[in-house]
Amino acid sequence: MLQFLISGLVIGSIYGLAGIGFTCIYNVTGIVNFAQGDKAMIGAMFAITFSQLGLPLLVTIVLAAALTGVLAVGIEKVAIGPIGGNIWRGIIVTIGVGIVLRGIAVVIWGTEARGLEAFSGEDPIYFFGATITPQSLWVIGITFVLTLGLALFFQLTFIGKAFRACAVNPFAARIVGIEISTMSPIAFFISGLLGAIAGIIVAPIILMQYDTGLIIGLKGFVACIVGGFGNPFGALLGGLILGVAESFSAGYLSSGYKNAIAFVFLLGFLIFRPEGLFWELDSKLTKQEK
Repeated sequence: MLQFLISGLVIGSIYGLAGIGFTCIYNVTGIVNFAQGDKAMIGAMFAITFSQLGLPLLVTIVLAAALTGVLAVGIEKVAIGPIGGNIWRGIIVTIGVGIVLRGIAVVIWGTEARGLEAFSGEDPIYFFGATITPQSLWVIGITFVLTLGLALFFQLTFIGKAFRACAVNPFAARIVGIEISTMSPIAFFISGLLGAIAGIIVAPIILMQYDTGLIIGLKGFVACIVGGFGNPFGALLGGLILGVAESFSAGYLSSGYKNAIAFVFLLGFLIFRPEGLFWELDSKLTKQEK
């Protein structure tokens, strides 16, 4: 049971990071960015390439994440910005962007699966009968450090407060002078950064190829639905819940049910609780702040 729990927390952390990237863009533009998972794939492929060139690990991670963030800003400028505020057209464009990114990945890196070396070796750690790889600890640790950093960013910085204003009431945010055209590229950069880091930290565990980001993006979307769309910390908790549920179903039932769990969650929450698990808590907090 402990082994399944740890495995679920590791993969759930990746889903949660992808989900937070969804919410960053959604809260500012109202668009669901279905290319989010492909940013994780692109970031991981950048990191694998830089690692093969002999760059140090830290430089590899920073450079790959920054390049993916810049790529996300370029996508916003070229594909999302010109369509204006049309949400449905924006969603369709992001699906097309994802297809283009996968095509570019095939041209540059081919179709073979690639992996990244573990950050601190592969000697397992034994904990109460469970086997933990050091990379699993890196995944969980980096996820929670990034989440804490985002919490401080949203609470203490001017840009973070502007993000929260856009999430609570976009119309009122425009009235007080918060320009959506300025906030949108920042949101895309942050989402690209988070997506790239998610792909990089999981690449030593799961081999990456051109279409790996598709399933990460879908699971990140389900994490948002579970946690409450627009709530970044709800998306993280939703990702953890989804990851643990998948791990336990694969362990106690069959690995064939692993991917089906996400779609069961998606249909169940859309039908019975479309606002997500943590929407009410987020609403209460917002009222208290007002």
